[in-house]
Amino acid sequence: MRYNVYKYNVVELMSMKTCKQLSSEWGVAEHTIADLCRKGKISGAVKEGKSWKIPDDAEKPVDGRISSGKYIKKSVYAEQKPLPIGISDYVRAQSEYYYVDKTLLIKDFLDQKPLVSLFTRPRRFGKTLNMDMIRVFFEISAKDTSIYFKDKAIWDCGEKYRSHQGKYPVIFLSFKDAHQTSWEAMYKSLCFTLREEFVRHRELLESDALNEYDRRFFQNITEDKAEITDYQYALGKLSAMLTTCYQSKTIIIIDEYDTPIQQGHLHHYYDEVIGFMRNLLSSALKDNENLEFGILTGILRIAKESLFSGLNNLVVNTILDDK
Repeated sequence: MRYNVYKYNVVELMSMKTCKQLSSEWGVAEHTIADLCRKGKISGAVKEGKSWKIPDDAEKPVDGRISSGKYIKKSVYAEQKPLPIGISDYVRAQSEYYYVDKTLLIKDFLDQKPLVSLFTRPRRFGKTLNMDMIRVFFEISAKDTSIYFKDKAIWDCGEKYRSHQGKYPVIFLSFKDAHQTSWEAMYKSLCFTLREEFVRHRELLESDALNEYDRRFFQNITEDKAEITDYQYALGKLSAMLTTCYQSKTIIIIDEYDTPIQQGHLHHYYDEVIGFMRNLLSSALKDNENLEFGILTGILRIAKESLFSGLNNLVVNTILDDK
């Protein structure tokens, strides 16, 4: 009894607060503070009747505090990552930013096997990031790119899907920067984009599989000596070279295919750009025996002037689809 009286008197001498008072100070619900007191996570807290008395100098517990009263040094806040706004590099996005796992899109392609797919979505919908994810998964590389998928949903789908990782040559083009206001400037931009993709596959020049004609065609493109017709049929030729070199059909991904067309409509050179793009896409996607599958993304559902005329293997996916 004497011990209890002594303890009570010591408590009385200390400056104490209620759960309600600390609730407003700490920005924490009263019942949460009471629960922390019951678990012994607030040092010096004493039960008085049905309420708790807490020393005025008590410290607010943080995430990671344990019942012993000691703090774990690692804070939950140190683990937060930024959002990948404007990031279209899959390897970087999944490692340095918060990344929502969309890799089951790869499973859909392998299950359904559409030869050519068109995805139309508004801007800032993550189209380019998803296309780059697909490129990294399928593309043959000197690096072991499987490390970027082993903790993702696609890897848990089994060997049937894992066996496709890093097994195909890939052509990847993005026309997102094609905002030129004249056909002359747009033509240079389109040729530059195609040339950059040829340069990305410059290992083909070291292959004995290329004949002299293909080698000369390749060099004309990379050295900016090619004619307009060469550029129009460049994707079909590049896919044939890649297939010959790697003995595997080629995947073709074209991001924002319709940006040049929109600019042509706005700045009055529509006929020129639609003629170029029709031939470019036809050589890549229509009756191309070297095509494993193709993907297009854009804002427009489909160009009115039969941009995809005769392309019976096209599957269109819009934002209004149930799937």
